Amino acid sequence: MTSKLGQQSWNAGTLEVFPDFPPRDDMQNSLHLDDPAHQAALTQHLGNYDTTIVLSEIPVRWTPSQSRGHRIPDLLVAFGIDRAQAVEQNGYSIRDQGKPPDFVLEIASVRTAENDYTDKRVDYANFGIAEYWRFDPTGNQRYDAPLAGDRLVEGTYQPIEIVEVEPERLQGHSVVLNLDICWDHGQLRWYDPIAGQYLLTFAEEREARVAAEARIRELEEKLRRQREGG
Repeated sequence: MTSKLGQQSWNAGTLEVFPDFPPRDDMQNSLHLDDPAHQAALTQHLGNYDTTIVLSEIPVRWTPSQSRGHRIPDLLVAFGIDRAQAVEQNGYSIRDQGKPPDFVLEIASVRTAENDYTDKRVDYANFGIAEYWRFDPTGNQRYDAPLAGDRLVEGTYQPIEIVEVEPERLQGHSVVLNLDICWDHGQLRWYDPIAGQYLLTFAEEREARVAAEARIRELEEKLRRQREGG
């Protein structure tokens, strides 16, 4: 559902556009979001493409023309918004969408790590973002923990419980996404507790497709032999 603020701006044709920001200069997003195709997996899992955003490196602030205070999370999820409007504006305007994003995640890098769990944590709470998660692929060499999540309670972030389910595997539950977020031997994973399985990475999806095609060919060959033998 499009917010009234967003719909008014869209219909009036007066949308402000975010400026272009320089791209990040490290490989963390490519390694831990892009290569495994987590963004695509989340988009497919969450559905409602026109009213849901699952995007990486999208600027967020109250208004596009705000002179300071923008943030560019590594991953952002927002429900019940106007996706086309965000594309038009080249960013996420809390004012124009009529609500803050619902979920953001940062991946630790050498350059931004300390800022992620200090100043960004404060700003995301002030924006009203319901959940803020942090993932450190190195364990705790960059952040103060391999995996951490915060849930907004009366305007203040409260830590989400993170449990060690087995050695080298941590997880916490995102109420917003209804998924478990996992630190699995240094890899970021998303676990669906209802289905009882991980969201598939690109490689896993390809392997599953190849295996399914092989089973179909095997079945077809078996049926062919049966027909010829009959």
